[in-house]
Parts: sequence; structure tokens; C-alpha cells
Amino acid sequence: MRDDDTTPYTPPAVWTWNKASGGRFANINRPVAGATHEQELPVGRHPLQLYSQGTPNGVKVTVLLEELLAAGHDGAEYDAWLVPIGEGAQFGSGFVAVNPNSKIPALVDRSGAQPVRVFESGAILLYLAEKFGAFVPAAGAPGRAECLSWLFWQMGSAPFVGGGFGHFYAYAPAKIEYAIDRYAMETKRQLDVLDRRLAESRYVAGDAYTIADMAIWPWYGQLALGELYGAGEFLQVQAYRHLQRWTAEIAARPAVRRGRMVNRTADGPAGQLRERHDARDFDTPPKAPA
Repeated sequence: MRDDDTTPYTPPAVWTWNKASGGRFANINRPVAGATHEQELPVGRHPLQLYSQGTPNGVKVTVLLEELLAAGHDGAEYDAWLVPIGEGAQFGSGFVAVNPNSKIPALVDRSGAQPVRVFESGAILLYLAEKFGAFVPAAGAPGRAECLSWLFWQMGSAPFVGGGFGHFYAYAPAKIEYAIDRYAMETKRQLDVLDRRLAESRYVAGDAYTIADMAIWPWYGQLALGELYGAGEFLQVQAYRHLQRWTAEIAARPAVRRGRMVNRTADGPAGQLRERHDARDFDTPPKAPA
């Protein structure tokens, strides 16, 4: 659909769900919450149980967990269970009990007397960073406000990239010029925000690598690499040279390389570790099912 499409649309007085929305995710979109089926969640042997898929939001958490382990925090050992969102697994009763919003990732911390559920990727990052006293400045310490500001910037900004630009550019059943232009403009503005920030500091929140970087990189770093929506050339991501410098530095971290593999279902089995239950799983990751 282009600007010269004169097909009129007048919103009804009351919107009703009476037809599929179309597009790649039409089979799982619905205007109500809650479980669609009974399905218990598996529980492994580690205190931290992650239920996720290797989308950008899922990668945030597995990168942090791998960074914590690399830094010597043995209590960060975890089981990562694949929740295939394209199949609607996030609407199983067990998952909904952990995250009423039915979005990955979701975490259950079983290290205490009672299990603690944590949902929303930014909340999980902050919970784990504070639990282990790593990758976030302590309360009252210099840099904490900057770190949290960028963490919440990502949580508020990325939906315009994913549900906005990504949806209309890659997944919508029709190419709508106005929608693509609107969200491409906002995505490029956000890339410019980051590029300007990274012109003045090594990492997003300053001189230290923090959960702000781990939250932002899976979205904007992978976009800068041309690995998100196949839109690198369209958005001219190479022009953001400070963002490119930061992207390459983060991508080279061994924990980031491992974290990107966990619960991954895209791009062939060589880079996938669909479930992770032990650090040794990276040595011979199981192949994806045929």
C-alpha cells in the first residue's frame, strides 16, 4: 500500500476482533490475556531457571548470565529452557503463571526459601545485577543514575524498532509507505542518539561495561551488524561509526558470543544452543531438530 492508495478506512465506533490481523505472527495475536492451554514448565537443577527464546529481549538475559559466570559468580549457573513463541508456548499455563504478560524472557529464582518470579527483560537484568553486585553501580554510587537511565531508555525505545519498524518493514502483510517511513525515521533517530553518546564514552553509561550495554546491544548492536530485519543497508547503519565501534567491541566478548547462542532458533544449528543446562553444553551444542 503506497501513498497513492485511496482506499478509505474509517475506524468504527467500537473496535471488535472479527478477523485475523495478517502477517507473520497472526496466529498468536489476540486481544486478551491469560493461558490458552495447560502446560507445566520444566525445572532443572540450577537455582536460576530461564524460560526464553533467543530474540533480542532474550539475548539480553543470557548475555548477562554468561558475563556473571565469566566473572566468577558461580551462583549464576542456570537452566535455559526454549519457549518457542511462534508456536504459542508463551500462552501455556505454567509460563503465564511466571509472566502474566506472556512475553519472553521470564526467570524463576529458586535460590531462596520461596521461588521468586521476575519478568520483563529490564527487570531481570536489574534483579540479577543487584543480586550478584555486578555490572550495575550500587545505590548512591556515581554512575548509577546514568546506567539506569540508559537501561530504561532501551525499554521505552526498542518497541518502536521492533513492533514499529521491524513489523512494518519485515512482517506486515502489506508494505505501507507511511508506516515504514514513520518508524524508519524514529529508528534512525535512536541510532543517532546512541552514536552521539558513544562519541563521548567507551560504553553507553560511561567507562564501565554495564547492564545498559547488555540491554541495548541485542537490539541496536545487531541492527548495526545488519542482522536485524535485513535492514542494515536500508537504514545505512554503517554511517554510525561510533555505534559501529561499540558494536564490534561488545560482539567480540566471549560471554556475548555464548549468550547469543542460547535458546536461539534462527540462522541454522551451528550457532544454536536451543537449551542450556551446563557450561559444557557449548562444547557440543545439540543440533536443532530436523
